[in-house]
Amino acid sequence: MAALPVLALLLLAAWGGPGAAGQKRKEMVLSEKVNQLMEWASKRSVIRMNGDKFRRLVKAPPRNYSVIVMFTALQPHRQCVVCKQADEEYQILANSWRYSSAFTNKIFFAMVDFDEGSDVFQMLNMNSAPTFINFPAKGKPKRGDTYELQVRGFAAEQLARWVADRTDVNIRVIRPPNYAGPLMLGLLLAVIGGLVYLRGSNLDFLYNKTGWALAALCFVLAMTSGQMWNHIRGPPYAHKNPHTGQVNYIHGSSQAQFVAETHIVLLFNGGVTLGMVLLHEAATSDMDVGKRKIMCIAGIGLVVVFFSWLLSVFRSKYHGYPYRYVLI
Repeated sequence: MAALPVLALLLLAAWGGPGAAGQKRKEMVLSEKVNQLMEWASKRSVIRMNGDKFRRLVKAPPRNYSVIVMFTALQPHRQCVVCKQADEEYQILANSWRYSSAFTNKIFFAMVDFDEGSDVFQMLNMNSAPTFINFPAKGKPKRGDTYELQVRGFAAEQLARWVADRTDVNIRVIRPPNYAGPLMLGLLLAVIGGLVYLRGSNLDFLYNKTGWALAALCFVLAMTSGQMWNHIRGPPYAHKNPHTGQVNYIHGSSQAQFVAETHIVLLFNGGVTLGMVLLHEAATSDMDVGKRKIMCIAGIGLVVVFFSWLLSVFRSKYHGYPYRYVLI
């Protein structure tokens, strides 16, 4: 009878042995993965991965950490300008996390370049770059784990908000110091000071209505074209289709825009404004009738052409808009 407890313990050990060994093996593999990622992260905030590293450290279980992966194409022959711009913002975000006091092994930042991991692109059926995907600690990526680049832009602050939403990790973005602003302000003050010194007591140029009108007009055109939105959201300059090579300068959605699009709208608004100025001068100036007719015709032509182009841009973004001016 005394041998029964011993026999029961042996049977329990025999039954629980493989399970315990398997659990221990998983813990060892997980520990090796985390140690490897921590070692790489200590050297470089964004870990570069090829197909083998991606499959082993990101796709394969076990994993108790999230990995934010940027799929990109940075090689010069790919001519992906947006990829380079997005990479700069991504590096800022990763550095902000790596050198913060809250840094842990809960989340890592990685990158897969097409020329180093084309098999990963094929495995994920990915046909565009740059693309940001969060691979959560548990399960597979869901719809929200793919970053909406065309809507949000690739500014580090926008990426940080998305990361916080998907991983509950809040990253305070710290940008490297930018001395361009203070230098431009100093240059502007130097120019103003030099003008005041050269003109002496003659400050009539400060009361020049034409100069102030041009400055105000430039400011209004810049704001109405969407420059402030670019500054806040950090959208790409344009989008190049990786398959056809076609470059789109106008975003197809009313919820986003490209930088090139704002430049185009700025040019069109400027053309309409110039046409209106010519029409006003033709009606109020003291020039002879022939010149005034020429100015009137030129003004009407500018308004018709550029306003029609503005409407065509509007129609391409707001699908189904029924109105047009003259030109498509």
